[in-house]
Amino acid sequence: MKEYTVIYEAGTRNWSAYVPDLPGCIATGKTRSMVEQQIREAIEFHIEGLKARGEEVPEPSIEAGCVSVSVD
Repeated sequence: MKEYTVIYEAGTRNWSAYVPDLPGCIATGKTRSMVEQQIREAIEFHIEGLKARGEEVPEPSIEAGCVSVSVD
């Protein structure tokens, strides 16, 4: 099992998600919960496609974090 970093973004009417380690692997959904399920399926489908074409599946390498700063 591999764990990929997913970036979630809230839009005005929906959520989107993408996986930096898997270029082109994206998903959208009306809610955060919906997009989490969609991106999980998208990752699985994306990896199946890479394997079917004989391409290497990238190892997870991206890390994300939060930084707190003072805004005056």
